[in-house]
Amino acid sequence: MPASLSLDQARRIALAAQGLHKGRPTGPVTSRTVGRTFARLQLVQIDSVNVLARSHFLPFFSRLGNYDRTILQRMSAVHPRRMVEYWAHEASYIRPEHYPDLLLWQKRAWVGAAAMDPEQRTAISTQILETLAASRPLTASELTARIGHVEDRQTENWGWNWNAVKRVLEHLFEAGLVSAASRTEQFERRYTLTAKVLPEACNAGAGVAPPPRQAEHALDRLTEAAARAHGIGTVRCFADYFRTPVKATALSVERLLRQGVLEPVTVSGWARDVYRHTESVLPKRATGRALLSPFDSLVFERRRLEELFGFHYRIEIYTPEHKRRFGYYVLPFLLRDRIVARVDLKADRANRRLLARASFAEPAAPADTAVELAEELVLMARWLDLDGVDVWPAGDLSPELATAVAAVAGDQL
Repeated sequence: MPASLSLDQARRIALAAQGLHKGRPTGPVTSRTVGRTFARLQLVQIDSVNVLARSHFLPFFSRLGNYDRTILQRMSAVHPRRMVEYWAHEASYIRPEHYPDLLLWQKRAWVGAAAMDPEQRTAISTQILETLAASRPLTASELTARIGHVEDRQTENWGWNWNAVKRVLEHLFEAGLVSAASRTEQFERRYTLTAKVLPEACNAGAGVAPPPRQAEHALDRLTEAAARAHGIGTVRCFADYFRTPVKATALSVERLLRQGVLEPVTVSGWARDVYRHTESVLPKRATGRALLSPFDSLVFERRRLEELFGFHYRIEIYTPEHKRRFGYYVLPFLLRDRIVARVDLKADRANRRLLARASFAEPAAPADTAVELAEELVLMARWLDLDGVDVWPAGDLSPELATAVAAVAGDQL
């Protein structure tokens, strides 16, 4: 019979797998500490929104506190790289060993040049590859100028008005022929040949249909990594982590069950079939505290989040302002083994203030929610090199939070 777990136990397994079950390191955060955290998470999602901080920086703050963000820049831009860009959950930094496997299972034809004239695509591809072979890494605009490409600016699709060079670049990126060597301060990719970023994975799988067994093994590795990062979950949870096909992932779960990597369990109140990684840890208690990015891997799969934590969460960036319930860039607040509040945050860099524009307590939030959240906000302000925290009078938690921030800031900032 499958082992039976309570919902509290399942939550603690999930938090331990994500490194959120206990307090942060007390000493300086080293590059080795950051590397171990990334190895645990397997990937961090990339997003261009910078209202607070770039999304890939936030999961490390959630788990490590005040750390040096240049560590991540070195990990992703200096050889030998410990994190590389590719499509995973969405655009993500991934562990290099996952790159060949994801090449076999990620197909994002919409991102590039699928609808272009084949002759034009081939001609531009040749120019790009020849140029990158003989040059330093270049942005899309630098490449456009370097190869002398000119076309009328498109305006009909706001946000996606890429020229032909950019579309072909994304096609080559998806195919595994070019990669991101680094990012500019404006967060533009600097492209180069994959052979220069990951020599050992050069063109792995690019344009070649692998034997079925090779593809199965690749998916098993991705599914195992997703299950390890989740600790406990369903087939849909595991498939969502790297965005692999659900039906194929279900077959991979069956193989991993036979190998003893996963085991079936039952969780009180969780109606779907649930599986636990056999190396997952069940702590006696959870003592951590964290503000979670909207793109944090703990909150990737919203249905899982609701089933495990009873927390309904939707990002409202693309919701018209007058229709938003909680705010533009809302971070869930994890306290011990519950998500107890949510807060809409913005870094006002011009005035050097962290703005809590709205704050809301969850039903049955514990009495120390405001004080603990205030501590977290003051810590975040220091990490972002801001001078203080301003709590705006929006949301049911804001009066108590404002009082708590004033008390904490008086002691710490």
